[in-house]
Amino acid sequence: MTVHEFKVEMTCGGCASAVEKVLGKLGDKVEKVNVNLDEKTVTITSNLSADELLEQLRKSGKAVSYVGVKK
Repeated sequence: MTVHEFKVEMTCGGCASAVEKVLGKLGDKVEKVNVNLDEKTVTITSNLSADELLEQLRKSGKAVSYVGVKK
């Protein structure tokens, strides 16, 4: 499993919920999701590629950018 970090333009709990909802649709392809509203970051533990996760995150309607692999 790889831990990917993304910057997501979130301003409220509703934004964070929208992000969690789109990632939830990936089911068991995602092991863990951590949404940090204060820092506007999302870390995702998954075997999916960064591009696949980025595509899914964009379905939340938020501006998203890939930060990188977190060690």
